[in-house]
Amino acid sequence: INLIGAPFDEVMQTFANLDRTIIEVDLVFFRGTKEELKAACAGSNNSTPEKETITITVIQNNDSKNKITKTITAPVGANIRQTLVDEGINVYQSLTRWTNCKGKQLCGTCIVNVKEGGMNTNRKSMDEASTLRENPDTYRLSCVTFAYDDVTVETFPPIKAAQWTR
Repeated sequence: INLIGAPFDEVMQTFANLDRTIIEVDLVFFRGTKEELKAACAGSNNSTPEKETITITVIQNNDSKNKITKTITAPVGANIRQTLVDEGINVYQSLTRWTNCKGKQLCGTCIVNVKEGGMNTNRKSMDEASTLRENPDTYRLSCVTFAYDDVTVETFPPIKAAQWTR
């Protein structure tokens, strides 16, 4: 199985899903940049061209009759908050639309629900997990969430009351 350049979570999920009859796995570690690794592996028949863009599907007003779905094309590794803000989509609830930290992970108010494609994002840090501890695992702070493949996010997901104590 070729996992060159795959996100850590994808590699771990692939290992977890291996057939139990597989008793030996070769791991190859490479020190260098991702581009250097891809160049070193370019002669392999198993390599597939890497995507340069991804699709971020945004669901707004999910719990109302005014539901809006928007599809955005973004570069691989795009920051969810910045991409949505650049597209004119508000990720902040209430007054935090004007009083937020502008993506510095200080306020904890740019919460989105990654409804599909959570494995295509970076892992939650301990700080992010602590901030969102009373919310579902699919909730993320958009300011520290990066997408490496297609994802679907919901803005303004219902949050627990304790979230407003920050």
